[in-house]
Amino acid sequence: MPTFSELETPFVCPYRHGCPYLEGLPPQTVWRRAQDAAGTECHYEHVLQQLQQELDQERRRRQEVEQENQQLQAQLQALHRRQFKGRKPAPPPPAPAAPPGPPKKRGAPKGHPAWQRPKPDHVDLIVPVPAPAACPCCHGTELSPVAEAHQHLQEDIVLEPRVVVTCFLHEQVHCATCDRHVHAPGPGELPGSYIGPAAKATALYLRHELHASDRKISRFFADFFGLKFVPASAFGFERQAVRRGRPLYADLLEKVRALAVVHGDETHWRHDGQNYWVWYAGDDDLAFFRWDAHRSTEAAQALLGEHFDGILVADAYAAYNGVHPKDRQSCLAHIKTKAKELEQEVALLHGSAADPQARQFCQKIQGLMHDACQAHRPLARGRWRAKRAKKQERRLRGQLRQICRHPLRHPRTESFRQRLLGPEQKLLFTCFRRPNVPPTNNQAERSLRPVVILRHVILGTRSDKGLENHSVLRSLLETARRQGKKLHLFLHDLFTKETPEAQAALYRNPPDQKSEPSEDSRNAKEPP
Repeated sequence: MPTFSELETPFVCPYRHGCPYLEGLPPQTVWRRAQDAAGTECHYEHVLQQLQQELDQERRRRQEVEQENQQLQAQLQALHRRQFKGRKPAPPPPAPAAPPGPPKKRGAPKGHPAWQRPKPDHVDLIVPVPAPAACPCCHGTELSPVAEAHQHLQEDIVLEPRVVVTCFLHEQVHCATCDRHVHAPGPGELPGSYIGPAAKATALYLRHELHASDRKISRFFADFFGLKFVPASAFGFERQAVRRGRPLYADLLEKVRALAVVHGDETHWRHDGQNYWVWYAGDDDLAFFRWDAHRSTEAAQALLGEHFDGILVADAYAAYNGVHPKDRQSCLAHIKTKAKELEQEVALLHGSAADPQARQFCQKIQGLMHDACQAHRPLARGRWRAKRAKKQERRLRGQLRQICRHPLRHPRTESFRQRLLGPEQKLLFTCFRRPNVPPTNNQAERSLRPVVILRHVILGTRSDKGLENHSVLRSLLETARRQGKKLHLFLHDLFTKETPEAQAALYRNPPDQKSEPSEDSRNAKEPP
């Protein structure tokens, strides 16, 4: 195609250098500007599309952030309500058909047997009281004697605040090997100690059972008995008891590891400004406590060993997987509590963040865990029926899979659903496969309750010796209580007797019969 300059004169526009229709502009310049404007328009359209995409992404991100913010606010509000929850409002009473009568009297049901204090089996002192000269009610003087006497039994304590000072006169002999005079300790004597075992046992009882401080213990002995010692001496009593109780503490750990069914749990503790943990393992007869700096698999193995040859009843904490138990029961009460907390959190959501299916899921899980506990009660009370228990387990497993079949939009509830469908599902209904295994870990929770109360009283410990004192004495005293022993008498035996005799005083049966259960007895506890 020929260019503009190659055309002949008749075909050349005389207005090519300034067209009147283009306001005097040359057509070539207008054409170039039109091409540039078309390219710029395409560029602007591309930029506009990119900005529109970014705007859509920001809008979606804003919705996600708003939904996440609402979920976090609901989670925080639910946590705040759990920590500072008030009394539940009473449900409105149903409309009575007849006019309401007087309110029902509070107390036991009508017709129950009388609750009275048992009468003492002996009388130490009889005090004759003469008849009154005037009536104590109306102050009248017209009185006539009655042949029958009125008896009133009253129990009280006798305080004899005195200190008994005992002088032990030792007959000495000379040892040619040691080249010195030696003597034997007397009955109830603590060599090198100026305070006797009864006072030390009482001080330890006040400290670890009544949670009294060392200063209050020192003041108590000074006020009631006139026995004065500094508060640091009370800590010395603990150290002496711990030194004598270490062999019993180590033997108690071996006995706990040999149990067929063990309950385990842990709670936090403050030690010298750092987070520590109190680990517990035991059953209705034995209790073992251990203060540890970690909440890890190594800490669980230090408690139960790397291969626990029994059934462990605990929560779903992953550290217990390291002990490799023979079987394990996950606490159903923890599952029910988790579902309840999630339900309260989901109930606070509104708008696009609300998830009615998640709330309904949590309610069904609570009902399922409650039904499982109720179904286990008749099996635990009566004779164990393996066929009936297996049938209940299959039914509960089917209901759990039915409840968890649909995914949920709420992220925390969805994680909880996937957890119930994971490996933990095999541990939820172990109580229906193994006799003498409860569905909850309530025993361990109640065992750690005194430690939690002590934590609020003393606010933690400061020294490693204090940790050892609590570990040893808490284990021995709680075991003595479960064995039906008087704690102050056991502490007295711990101070005054040798290790075998003190160990015999700790247990209800001889220690050798309790430590290693036979294989036949262990198999007898398993289902057929």
